[in-house]
Amino acid sequence: MKTSLRRFLPLATCSLLAPAASAATFGDDLVFLRKHTTVIVLSDAGGQAQVAVVPAWQGRIMTSTAGGAGGTSYGWVNRELIAAGKFVPHINVFGGEDRFWLGPEGGQFSIFFAQGAKFDLEHWFTPAAIDTESFEIVSQTTESAAFRRAITLVNYSGHQLKLDVQREVQLLRAADALAARKLNAPAGVSAVAFQSVNQIKNTGTLPWRRDTGLLSIWILGMFNASPTATVVIPFAAGPASSLGPVVNDTYFGKVPADRLVVKDGVIYFRADAAHRSKIGLSPRRARPLLGSYDANSRTLTLVSFTLPSGVTDYVNSMWEIQKQPFAGDAINSYNDGSPAPGAKQLGQFFELESSSPALALAPGESATHTHQTIHLQGDEAKLDPIARAALGVSLAQIKTAFAR
Repeated sequence: MKTSLRRFLPLATCSLLAPAASAATFGDDLVFLRKHTTVIVLSDAGGQAQVAVVPAWQGRIMTSTAGGAGGTSYGWVNRELIAAGKFVPHINVFGGEDRFWLGPEGGQFSIFFAQGAKFDLEHWFTPAAIDTESFEIVSQTTESAAFRRAITLVNYSGHQLKLDVQREVQLLRAADALAARKLNAPAGVSAVAFQSVNQIKNTGTLPWRRDTGLLSIWILGMFNASPTATVVIPFAAGPASSLGPVVNDTYFGKVPADRLVVKDGVIYFRADAAHRSKIGLSPRRARPLLGSYDANSRTLTLVSFTLPSGVTDYVNSMWEIQKQPFAGDAINSYNDGSPAPGAKQLGQFFELESSSPALALAPGESATHTHQTIHLQGDEAKLDPIARAALGVSLAQIKTAFAR
């Protein structure tokens, strides 16, 4: 897909966003992607741990593997949309395990809704700079790639924000990434680890203030949904009077009880792409780690991120004029599904997301947010101790979380 392409399809043709099956292997996905865009592949010396990065889509990590070309492709890739070679309105859901976005999505300081627009799907548009426009390649090695982009945005309240984005994608040694969390992958477990280090700088002449709107760095990972996949989010326990509610589950209507379970300090959320729903955790409830487990592929995914201690101002992305625009979430998870009866859904994916705090940056000041992903695949008996140590629950607890 050429980065200069500016054609858009009418809303009625959004069937291009219909669910598409994922390729069976990383090699399959890589061959497909290279037919449509430039791909940077990061690889370890043995060629087993690999990451595919697309500069044209904001330096996005599209997918990864722990088993070389023939290994599982962990990221969701929207083949139908990519193969069409045309942009569509609202959002171009190319897929990808780590994509760069900015918040807030909704509210009086939104960058997804034009000034005065209604807060509904018809008037929601992803800014081109974080949707269809490419990032410049700054540097590249076998295990890292760096990108940059100058961006100008105008928020819902009419205030302009100018910024420079610096983004570096890094393939990590899985053993080191696990060791940093006092974990290890036993023999027979395949693993791949990578992270994005994301920095934004205020390049305008005015400071970013609470009364005119702040931005946040927002990283979203899209993974292949499955009837046996479950999102697992440990949270900080404590009374609602001091910490607030455990989970916000009202983004797209309240999540049904058979899809969201809160039990013993852990949130379980279905990741089957069968019901459009989203949840969030405030910085008071969030821990700097969340994950998922797919019992069918025996894949345990761990996501960690920068969570500054004691910082509570996070942008609010609810689609409404907000009483508390800085009472937003540090963690989000999204499960795709049809937005309305009979309507096409975006795809067969779910998301694990993290955000930086709301960034009140003076001219020339910058802030950084790091988002790390580890995939582990193997026998459940070997994965179970890792799940217990990292997420605080066993694989058996995850698999039976929705049992009645």
